Amino acid sequence: MVKLYNKLDLQTFYQVIFDKVELSIDKEVTEKVKKSFEFLKTFSENKIIYGVNTGFGPMAQYKIEDSERRQLQYNLIRSHASGIGNVIPPLYVKASMLARLNTLSLGKSGVHKSVIELMTELINRDITPVIYEHGGVGASGDLVQLAHLALVLIGEGEVIYKGKKQQTSDVFKAENLSPISVELREGLALMNGTSVMTGIGIVNTIYTRRLLNWMIAASASINEIVKAYDDHLSVALNESKKHKGQQKIAEQMRKHLQTSKLVKNREHHLYTDTNGTRVFEDKIQEYYSLRCVPQVLGPVLDTLDMVEKILFEEINSANDNPIIDYENENVYHGGNFHGDYVSLEMDKLKMVVTKMSMLAERQLNYLLNPRLNDILPPFVNLGTLGLNFGMQGVQFTATSTTAENQMLSNPMYVHSIPNNNDNQDIVSMGTNAALITKKVIENAFEVAAIELIAITQAIEYLDVEDKVSTKTLNMFKAIRNLVPAFKEDIVMYPYVKSVKDYIVNNEFNS
Repeated sequence: MVKLYNKLDLQTFYQVIFDKVELSIDKEVTEKVKKSFEFLKTFSENKIIYGVNTGFGPMAQYKIEDSERRQLQYNLIRSHASGIGNVIPPLYVKASMLARLNTLSLGKSGVHKSVIELMTELINRDITPVIYEHGGVGASGDLVQLAHLALVLIGEGEVIYKGKKQQTSDVFKAENLSPISVELREGLALMNGTSVMTGIGIVNTIYTRRLLNWMIAASASINEIVKAYDDHLSVALNESKKHKGQQKIAEQMRKHLQTSKLVKNREHHLYTDTNGTRVFEDKIQEYYSLRCVPQVLGPVLDTLDMVEKILFEEINSANDNPIIDYENENVYHGGNFHGDYVSLEMDKLKMVVTKMSMLAERQLNYLLNPRLNDILPPFVNLGTLGLNFGMQGVQFTATSTTAENQMLSNPMYVHSIPNNNDNQDIVSMGTNAALITKKVIENAFEVAAIELIAITQAIEYLDVEDKVSTKTLNMFKAIRNLVPAFKEDIVMYPYVKSVKDYIVNNEFNS
C-alpha cells in the first residue's frame, strides 16, 4: 500500500496505475480537506463566490439562491457530461483520476471529504468512469471529460468494471458504494482542472521512456551487426558537445556494446598504413541513422526529462478555480485550470516521438536495402529471391505509420478556438494534445516492432548470434520467442502485433 501525501512522484504514480498497488490517504490530507470545506462553507455565507452561489462561465452574473445551490452542482455535471468519440482506455482514465484526487487533496478546492474517499475506493477497486476522447478544450480545465468522472461520483453514468461497460448504479450496488455528498462546489471542483490531460500525459511519458530504451537497444544492435566503427559513441567525441542527453545516449549504447565482437575500432583499421589504397571497400563512416544516434536521441531524452518535470509540477498543483486558502482565510479567483503548460509539453513530446519513429523507419530501410548495407539480401529475405518477399510487405506498414506520425505532429498548442460565448477566448486544447500524443506513441511502437523483427532476421541471416553483445543476444531471443525465423512467406500482422504488445508492456531487458 502507498499513501497519498499531496506530493505525488513518478514511483507512486507507477505503483498505483501500472502495478495496481492499493492507495490510502494520509490523515493529515483528510484533515486538510475537511478544514478547507468547513472554511468555505462559513466564508461563502455572506459573500459571492464563483460556482458556489453563482452560475458558471458567462452565466456567473446570475446569483443562485441558497435553496438551489446543490441543484446547481448536479446541473453542471449532467449538462457537461457531453463527450463523444472513442472511450479513453481505463489505464489512462485511472491516471486521470489519480491526478484529480491528488489536486483535490491539497485542500485548496473546498470539497467534501466524501469526494476523496470515494475516488480512492474507485481507484483501488479498478472502477473507471467511461470518459470519451472528444469534448474538452483544455481551458477551464478538462470540463467535459471530468464531467463524466463527476457523473460517476454522483452515482450516475457508466463505468468500466471487470472489463465491461456497466451502469454506475449497478456497480455501486454490487460494491456497496455510496455516491458523494454534494454540498458546496463538488461538481465544479471535480471538473475545473487539468487532470485528464495531465494523467494521460504522464502515462505518455512512461511509455515514451520505454520506447526510447528499445530504440537505443535497436540502434546499438544495428551498429553492431553491420560492424560499424565505435568512435562515434566515444566519451571524447560526445563530451565535446555539452548536451547531457547526447552523452547519456552514447553511454547507454557503449554499455550495450561492451561484450560485442563485431564493432570495429577505427584505430585498428584506418589509423594505420593504408599502403596507398585509393578506394576503401568498407565505409569510412556509417549513414546518419547509425552514426548520429546520440545526436538524434539525445534531444528526445532531454525533452522527455523536461516534459516529465513539468507534468509532475502540474499534477502537484492546485489547478482549480477559485482557490480556497483556509489558512489565510481567503478565496482567490483566477485561471489555474488553464492547460497551456500541459498542451505545450505534449506537443514537444509527440514531436520527439515522431522523430524516433522516423529514425526507426530509416534504420529499417537501411537493413532492407542491400545497396545501403552491402551485407544482407533485399528485405532481409531468407528465402528465394524473386519467389519470396521477406519483409517487403511489412515495410509499407512502417513507412505509412511514420508518415501518419509526421502529420499528427502538428501542434495543438496554437489551435485555440474561442467558445463559451467568448468567455473562454483563448484555450489550450491540452486534452487533444495529450490524446494525439498517445496515438503517436502507439504508432511509434508499431514501427519499432517491425524494425526489431528485421534486426532479428538479419542476425539470423549473418549467423552472428555468438558474436553479438549479451544485450543484443537477449533482445534477439526475446523477439525470436515471438517470431520464428522465416524463409517462406508468412502472414506478418499477428507477429508485428505480438512484438508491439511485448515492447509496449516490457522494459528493455538487458
